[in-house]
Amino acid sequence: MYKFEEVKAHCDIPCAIYDPSQAQYSALSVIRFLDLINDIKDDLGNSENMAKFVRLVAEKESHAVITKNEITTIWGDYFKEPQFSAYPEIHELTHSIMMNASKCKQSLDKENGASLLAGVNRFAEIFWATKDTKTESKISPYLPNLEIICPVLKDNN
Repeated sequence: MYKFEEVKAHCDIPCAIYDPSQAQYSALSVIRFLDLINDIKDDLGNSENMAKFVRLVAEKESHAVITKNEITTIWGDYFKEPQFSAYPEIHELTHSIMMNASKCKQSLDKENGASLLAGVNRFAEIFWATKDTKTESKISPYLPNLEIICPVLKDNN
């Protein structure tokens, strides 16, 4: 029907919109799920708690995967040579985020979730720096009320 000779795009969908906030939200969710799981894990004789436990574990693992997918998409599609030179730690940081997300899937240790969030926050800090966007540390408005790195948004004026 159409005779295109060549088509190019920098990613699967050339939207040019990248934002690590979904990874941060998912990492926070992992930590929240770990809190909820650890609150009931010693009382699984109750069928309601067992059902809740199963759902929480499934969601914890799902959000760990979302974190991995969001980070690898930004790392693979957005970061290029200028960013690699400016922030050579990004490769090891991305790998450590992948490993921490896997630990969150394999364990109920909240420390793994804290390490995951710390890595994602550092990734966000680097990401926004590559866009010459200042960041600030804020406490998330929902449980587990932990620190996240946010871009300083510009006013409409």
